[in-house]
Amino acid sequence: MLRVGYPATLPAELFRDFPEGIELIPVSDKMDHDVEIDVWIPDPYSTKAIRAWPRLHGVKLVLAMMAGTEWIPGTVGPHVTICNAHGAHNISTAEWTLSAILTMLKYFPLYLDSQRSGIWRRRIEASTHYAKITGEVLAVYPPVLAEELTGKTMLLVGYGAIGKEIERMLAPFAVEMIRVARSARTGPEVHAVSELDRLLPRAEVVVLILPSTAESRGLIGRRQLGLLRQGALLVNAARGPIVDTDALVEALNSRRIRAALDVTDPEPLPDGHPLWSCPNLLLTPHIGGSTPQFAPRSLRTVADELRRYMKGEPLHNVVQEAV
Repeated sequence: MLRVGYPATLPAELFRDFPEGIELIPVSDKMDHDVEIDVWIPDPYSTKAIRAWPRLHGVKLVLAMMAGTEWIPGTVGPHVTICNAHGAHNISTAEWTLSAILTMLKYFPLYLDSQRSGIWRRRIEASTHYAKITGEVLAVYPPVLAEELTGKTMLLVGYGAIGKEIERMLAPFAVEMIRVARSARTGPEVHAVSELDRLLPRAEVVVLILPSTAESRGLIGRRQLGLLRQGALLVNAARGPIVDTDALVEALNSRRIRAALDVTDPEPLPDGHPLWSCPNLLLTPHIGGSTPQFAPRSLRTVADELRRYMKGEPLHNVVQEAV
């Protein structure tokens, strides 16, 4: 019988499609006793999972419910195989990305302020906003009260499963898509990340959806932000450390670019941090994947890996092989 530790916070009915031949062991960060398990499904909240780890013994395989597994190797060590939930968060993250882009281009934050003030004529502030963010000095009539996504040049940095889902959702908007990944390839054309600095000035919208690695940390720094055109929109749906926070604060406060972030560095963002008060910024507290479908989708991925593991078949989403 394979002993599988799972987050005690999750309801038992979510595990009804798990394969036979396993014993489910609830795991909590508040446990006062040790447990012996073969496979661990960590709590989606890493702080809870890390607190629970010292009580776990015998773990050979970790099946994460998240696509990101940055904290896991340092917690469990090199002698445990780790799989992520590749593909489980494609839809939710891609929907957040599309929503964030449209929110910023349609000036919804400004109009929400207008709604709260109860003053209809404040809509004319949108025209001033457009002039400031784009550097457009000529008077436009009728006044510009929103922008269009259709036809914009989009730079997609990260072309994995989520990146491809973002591209699929953007298809009706006829954007010009420039794709960037770790290495270049064709069918469709994908540029190597080494070409990023050359490509940044072309983009009206830059979407970051690449994993957090030693190579991607600080990928978007002061130089890269300086290469963006006036009024460009930077969207980070990946991980906070990919962007240099201090450089981003400077760029936003200069009112030269705008940004939409679901992730920050540091995270959680402390009270009083300069990002909270930056202009031209939409900030959500890492909620892009947290829909009602989060747990069911993730656990279907976990269940599939368990079946493969029990049959001795290769696992699909290995990010660390045990040594």
